[in-house]
Amino acid sequence: MKFTTKSQYGLRAMVYLAKAQNKISPLKIISEKEGIPFNYLEKIISDLEGAGFLQAKRGIGGGYFLALEPKEIKVGEIIKALEGSLAPVKCLIKDKKRRYSCPRQGKCQTRRVWKKIQTSLNSTLDSITLADLI
Repeated sequence: MKFTTKSQYGLRAMVYLAKAQNKISPLKIISEKEGIPFNYLEKIISDLEGAGFLQAKRGIGGGYFLALEPKEIKVGEIIKALEGSLAPVKCLIKDKKRRYSCPRQGKCQTRRVWKKIQTSLNSTLDSITLADLI
């Protein structure tokens, strides 16, 4: 499984904000300090704000800060907010919008291998918080 730059950049931005300890950080500064393209960061931050991880202060001196304590934000939650399902194969996706119905689902010999990989990946990512990273 390969994670996109969206997850990589999003996680880096979240760590940056966690280190800022509730100080308001403008996107331009995060972009420069973390080497993330500004326009791409805007989209990522919008997704993270929509997921409830960030809050914004608008206007002069505005920027972003964490909506929750770093110990309350799991890496897995961040990545899922940016990527969607972390299922390694289509047949394990549970999101109703992207539900894939596999004709072999009831008799597939390999499905439990993929399920075990998914469970392990989710467990690992959900065991790490932003506090652990800072």
